Amino acid sequence: MSVTTARALRSLLEKSDRESLREIFGARVRFGEPLAPYTSWKIGGPADAFATVHDETELARLVRFATRRRMPWWIIGAGSNVLVGDGGVRGIVIRLAGEFALVRVRVEHGRVIVEAGGSADLALVTAKAASAGAAGIGSLAGIPGTIGGSLRMNAGTDREIGEFVRDVWVQSASRPEPHRASIRYLYRRSTLERDVVVSRVVLEFAASSARDVRSEMQTRLVRRKRTQPIALPNAGSCFRNPSGEAAARLIEAAGAKGWREGDAEVSTLHANFINNLGGATAKDVATLLARMRRAVRDRWGVELQLEVHLVGVFIDAT
Repeated sequence: MSVTTARALRSLLEKSDRESLREIFGARVRFGEPLAPYTSWKIGGPADAFATVHDETELARLVRFATRRRMPWWIIGAGSNVLVGDGGVRGIVIRLAGEFALVRVRVEHGRVIVEAGGSADLALVTAKAASAGAAGIGSLAGIPGTIGGSLRMNAGTDREIGEFVRDVWVQSASRPEPHRASIRYLYRRSTLERDVVVSRVVLEFAASSARDVRSEMQTRLVRRKRTQPIALPNAGSCFRNPSGEAAARLIEAAGAKGWREGDAEVSTLHANFINNLGGATAKDVATLLARMRRAVRDRWGVELQLEVHLVGVFIDAT
């Protein structure tokens, strides 16, 4: 192992840091925790510290601690659109639970109001909203991830989540306490800064027939199951669609369907997905991503932009 690699793998935490984190979180903080079980790709090395946070007060306290120590930190969310390096993540990885996972739905004045914590499961949000007759919620059906992650990437299909956002509360290193934020939503991204955590969201929908909304959502879920490899570990679409074009079509036309790198495979069902066939490493997936990107550029002159985020230390896992 080279000196550079050894340095990249060295924990940033000192003994006093571990003691301080244990004082705050007790058994809810673990050290050297593998991140693979927390990502949809089932890939990822260990975190220096992995802390489960239950409410906004705890999150503010942890953010202040990290800022005081100049310690990097990262919210893992559902791990559904990230590739975590085999060398893991230095600093503190934060998992939001407890109050952050709550979902409340009510109907008032012909509108369906959804209040959700930043780590609320998007599948739970869509199911509850559909049962209340939230018109348009079908456009979010079957999309993996949390509310916070969905806002960050402005998730959606024919309609995007940003269209339904009424209020957002965030927390950050510069302002650890929860506060309202004004956000712009663009194609597959938003103006949320990387160090900003979504703590709470209010969504608003027109009220419609719950039966019709549930029926539409079921139709979309069946279609998604038929056209996407949802039974295998993957991160959904790897690349954003270029203007006026579909990334999957360009990748397939470049001949990349079925390409293998170790145990990572370009899906034969949907060319914009990479599946983990059981033992894929982050290096395997990153290599395939580069090959797919290069093939499309060479064939079509189009530079595909990643939709997934690469996080942590990338090394040869062997």
